[in-house]
Parts: sequence; structure tokens; C-alpha cells
Amino acid sequence: MATVKKDDVFSTAAFDPSKVSETFREFAEKGAAQSKEAFAKLKAATEEASKTVEATVQTAQAGSVEIGLKAIDVLRTNAESSLAHMEALLRVKSVAELFELQTAFIRKQAEVTVEQAKSIQDTTKKVAEKLAKPAKDAAEKAMASFKA
Repeated sequence: MATVKKDDVFSTAAFDPSKVSETFREFAEKGAAQSKEAFAKLKAATEEASKTVEATVQTAQAGSVEIGLKAIDVLRTNAESSLAHMEALLRVKSVAELFELQTAFIRKQAEVTVEQAKSIQDTTKKVAEKLAKPAKDAAEKAMASFKA
């Protein structure tokens, strides 16, 4: 007659299947809850990223329009100035007057060109800052969520 030792760890009498199924159920429920939580976070992050991309595209579009309008204004100003200069050249009575008029025009155009370049540079800088803002804010928010 075989006797079963109570301190035998390999004994089948120590194995309780009800505890295993209970432990497995808890494990499965915990895994499902973690999966739902991870999905909710992923969904929120995706929606936030979508909003960021949309804001960036809108800002880029508005910025390109603003820069384009600035460039058109520069072209218009330069064309008007050149036409006015041509009209003035047609009224010249002497070579000295021609050189004086031409020198003054070139000097004025150089100054205007520098001012126009500064204006376009400022506009481009503002557009770039506006364009980077949504991405920067999203990155800061993401970094804050990792710290939390």
C-alpha cells in the first residue's frame, strides 16, 4: 500500500485546479484592462497628433499665402519704381542728368531691396515660428506625459 506524503511537492493532492483557473482569470482580466487602457492612450495620442498635423498644415498654408503676398508686393513696388525711372529717363536733357538720375535710382533701389529683404525675412521667421509651435507644444505635452 502506497502512502502519500503530505510534504511531497510533486504530489497531485497538492494541486488545486480551481485556484489555477481563478489565477488565470485574474491574469486575463488584468491583461484586458491594461490593453483597454493602452488602446485609450494610443487613441488619444493619435487624435492629438492628427490635430497637430492639421494645425501645422493650416499654418503652413496661411504662411505661404502671407509670404507670397509679400513677394507680390515687392515685385509690384519694384515694377512701379522701374517704370517711374524709365519715364524719368525719357525726360532727361543731358548726359550729366542721366548719370545723376541713374545713380540716385540705383542707390534708392539698393536701399529698398535691403528693406524688402528684411521684411520678407521677418515674415518668414514669423511663419516658421508659427509653423513650429504646434509640433513644439505636442512634443512638450508628450514629454510631460512620459514624466508623469
